[in-house]
Amino acid sequence: MTETIAGVRIPDSALAAEATDLVRQAAPPLLFHHSRRVYLFGMLQGRRLGLVADPELLYVGAMFHDLGLTETYRRDDQRFELDGADEARRFLAAHKVPEADIRKVWEGIALHTTPEVPWRLEPEVALVTAGVETDVLGIGHDKLSAGDIEAVTAAHPRLDFKRQILAAFTEGFRHRPDSTFGTVNSDVLEHFVPGFRHIDFVEVIQNSAWPE
Repeated sequence: MTETIAGVRIPDSALAAEATDLVRQAAPPLLFHHSRRVYLFGMLQGRRLGLVADPELLYVGAMFHDLGLTETYRRDDQRFELDGADEARRFLAAHKVPEADIRKVWEGIALHTTPEVPWRLEPEVALVTAGVETDVLGIGHDKLSAGDIEAVTAAHPRLDFKRQILAAFTEGFRHRPDSTFGTVNSDVLEHFVPGFRHIDFVEVIQNSAWPE
């Protein structure tokens, strides 16, 4: 039976169902509910802005966007955003999804913590960021109806979300601190990992191998 929340239909294809099961098994409830809210808020913001995304592609992008924070999919050698993006690529390729569509999902996940850039790309990319910005940062919260927000959070509660998502971020990349260079993720480690100091871009230039 088709599930609808706040007037947004949850994709019910076999691919979407498999994506749901994969994330439900790999991620704790915190990240599962967050990822579903990202899809719902992304669709709601898209409706408000006149951006029309393929629901199935946006759903996979939203559901996979934080897989790099999980024990199953986190790596040691790259940004956590790339972990989820790479797994989404493998997942969609195994389902024979066209490369052009895979690229949209990959970019939506890889760029979801990068300010501004996703909004210049396709709706499937932009609306992952829209959903993340709404759920994590509150950007656009005041543009959505109170009824829609209540429906989304009733279906997928935000219990102690601010504290818990910051803890999940910290655990997701504290073991690979250099991967946070030039990203908002370094702010998290500076707050919660004693002794961490972000790599300074100015110092990188000043201390490079070039004499001048």
